[in-house]
Amino acid sequence: MAAVQPDQTLDDLADAVARGADRLGLPNGAAVVLAVSGGPDSTALLHGAARLAPKRGWRLTVAHLDHALRPTSAEEARAIAAAAAALGLPAELRRVDVAALAAAEHRSPEDAGRQARYRFLEEVAISRGPDALIATAHTADDAAETVLLRLVRGAGLRGLRGIPERRGRIVRPLLHERREPLRQALDAAGIEYVVDPSNADPRHAARNRVRAELLPALEGLNPAAVDALVRFARLAAEDDELLDALAAAELTRRRQAEGMLDWHDPPSRALGRRVLRLAIGGSPPAAERVEALLDAAEGPRGGLTIELGGDRRASVHHRQIRIG
Repeated sequence: MAAVQPDQTLDDLADAVARGADRLGLPNGAAVVLAVSGGPDSTALLHGAARLAPKRGWRLTVAHLDHALRPTSAEEARAIAAAAAALGLPAELRRVDVAALAAAEHRSPEDAGRQARYRFLEEVAISRGPDALIATAHTADDAAETVLLRLVRGAGLRGLRGIPERRGRIVRPLLHERREPLRQALDAAGIEYVVDPSNADPRHAARNRVRAELLPALEGLNPAAVDALVRFARLAAEDDELLDALAAAELTRRRQAEGMLDWHDPPSRALGRRVLRLAIGGSPPAAERVEALLDAAEGPRGGLTIELGGDRRASVHHRQIRIG
């Protein structure tokens, strides 16, 4: 059997990026910031986008945030800069002490790192123009893992939407691609990438256990489990959007001139939750507070006040709700 040629595998990576770009409607000539961690997925995005860019006229920038969590992180950042230079691409690199940031913000290192990374990517994108896009390398495997994590944590329909293919300027052209074929293409082309040892440690994070234990078990039951979970997330997103539209119409119907919500004829609980969350606005209150407000509004008593968090409260009088 003839050996796979590097050009062929690079074309495979470019085809994967092209499928996602076409699905997303990414315009020719766009400024695109590539979020590159150095792992296999983002390395596949880097080489696939670089291969495709001349045909699409994309103006690419490589962006990497060094989380300073591993002794080798500075060396990995230098390797990413060198890879970008070899491809003729500009690179923006920054180092942040994520462990210190997590302690200061009272977050997990994973969450603090994610927040810091997106802040950095947004800054780089803004510097490239108001219409610049940020491309991340999330795959179908990431999307399936996210759905499973949220499911076991008790998420509702909104949480089960999984990872959106586009949110604002952030796009994910590899979201329908499987992780393993991307890695195989890199290996066949002789392209090096970083394997984070913490990703293989089930003790390190819940996502790692989902990746190493739960998802393989589900694939033992259904080899197409990842595709099924991605499809489920897409259907959940469509249903969620429909319910949001129904809730907006219901809120308009119930809102009175003086700002009260008429709750004499309560809607279904499913719709009522959405109506109240929409009326409250901002960061959604805890689920138990919304349930308490529904109980008060549907109950026989009046004159109740429900604290919603964040200096917000709702009062109930004669099956009317005032939020303020």
